[in-house]
Amino acid sequence: MTTPTPAWTLKPGEPIERKALHEDFGGRTQGGIGPSSRSANVFVFTDPIAGEKHGYFDGWMPDGLFHYSGEGQYGDQRMMSGNASILNHKQQGKALRVFQGARGTVTYLGKFEVDDQDPWYEADAPETGGGAIRRVIVFRLRPIDAAVQPPQTSLARLLDAAKRNPNKDQVQELDLEQQLTERTFVNPDREPYEAERKEAALVQALGDYLRGKSHKVGRHQMLPKGETRPLFTDLYDHTAKLLVEAKGSVTRENVRMAIGQLADYGRFLPDATRAILLPSEPRQDLIELAHSQDIVIVWPAKQGYGASRPGFAL
Repeated sequence: MTTPTPAWTLKPGEPIERKALHEDFGGRTQGGIGPSSRSANVFVFTDPIAGEKHGYFDGWMPDGLFHYSGEGQYGDQRMMSGNASILNHKQQGKALRVFQGARGTVTYLGKFEVDDQDPWYEADAPETGGGAIRRVIVFRLRPIDAAVQPPQTSLARLLDAAKRNPNKDQVQELDLEQQLTERTFVNPDREPYEAERKEAALVQALGDYLRGKSHKVGRHQMLPKGETRPLFTDLYDHTAKLLVEAKGSVTRENVRMAIGQLADYGRFLPDATRAILLPSEPRQDLIELAHSQDIVIVWPAKQGYGASRPGFAL
């Protein structure tokens, strides 16, 4: 004999044992998304603190909606299984119920629905275990009986600051010592590679050198219109209008990556001279590659810094 499903009486803010929730209403007992075949519910579980360490910035955003990263630990996420159950919950006549926490006692946040106009978007995040960067689905959930909360994650607060000028690309000056990187908002739990530590040391040394010549130096945070993750330049010399991207080793891969990053950042600083900072002088073909894109390469030398372009001096 099938046990009848009880009426839903849980109110936003109330706790419940996840085991008891599934015993009464069905749904998966593990994982972040639990569509039920026994009741008209899709259960969603979120752990913002744990998620942020892995590049998932779930929570309230400046648009007043709750943003929730989909399921799928490896490879690009696809709109199937639990993800499809969220997207199609209204067509299937199911309530979307969000809980904070994933194990043991969880707290009911309230009933939500996917936004009609813009139900989801794509973002970058690493595979489980710190693997390759892949595409993840992020749902935009509109509260039905939940009270809208202020932005709480570091990404949400950054986007909140950008909300004041929603139709413009956001470019903000930062201190050189503010060690935010794009990795901070994509794969924050990963330890920096040795090359990244070398890059940071190269940037700091160049910044000290330029300050010693009475130059004003800093860096920029950029949020292109429509993007959900910020970009960060390595160094900008305001005095010389010089945009610098540093790489920790002299390889073709690094030079090619730096060229792409300078092309991206340079859209927002069109008057800047572009330069790649390397730990030593590169081989001639890499210099020619950089020059073909109107980029100069600089490196530490005994007399200060060497440069690939004759007559160029820091």
